[in-house]
Amino acid sequence: MEPKDYVVSKIEGEYAHLKDLESGEELFIAMALLPLGVDVGTKLHYEMLSYTIIE
Repeated sequence: MEPKDYVVSKIEGEYAHLKDLESGEELFIAMALLPLGVDVGTKLHYEMLSYTIIE
C-alpha cells in the first residue's frame, strides 16, 4: 500500500474515522493502531503499516 495522509474526522469509543486528504474516502480503524495523543483534527501519515502524527 502506498503512503497516504489522513485527518481524524470523528472518534467513536475505541474507533476512529480517518478521512483521506486526497480522495476524501473514509476509513474506520481501531484507536489501538494509532499513535498516542490522536484526537479529532489530528493529521496522520500512513506508511509501512504504521501511522505517525504530522503537523
